[in-house]
Amino acid sequence: MHLIIDGYSNSKEILQDEQFITNWLENYPAKIGMNKISPPYVVRYVGPDWGISGFIFIAESHIAIHTFVEQSYVNIDVFSCKDFDTEKTIRDFQDKFQLVKSRTCLIDREWSGMEPTAAVTPAFAYHER
Repeated sequence: MHLIIDGYSNSKEILQDEQFITNWLENYPAKIGMNKISPPYVVRYVGPDWGISGFIFIAESHIAIHTFVEQSYVNIDVFSCKDFDTEKTIRDFQDKFQLVKSRTCLIDREWSGMEPTAAVTPAFAYHER
């Protein structure tokens, strides 16, 4: 499963808070049943479209966050080969990042390997809130 959340926040303070993003990445995987295999890696980019990027490896794949402070915008990826509660995850990110508008996309990447590659069509589900 690959959950993508793009949103606008009403809190530029959150979007530029490296410690908040570090703590979120440190603690959130366990809340959705995932297993951290690295510490969070969080960096501040200074320049046009400045912001914070954070990433954590989980045994199931990764979680990434990219903020664009001046636009009050954030991109979030939760990628996992293990199922997780996507609706809860969307609500958690909307709440903690104070998203006032968001768009989500869920990509089902399950592939048994039994069918030919050309026969596999990924399932996409877009939702705006």
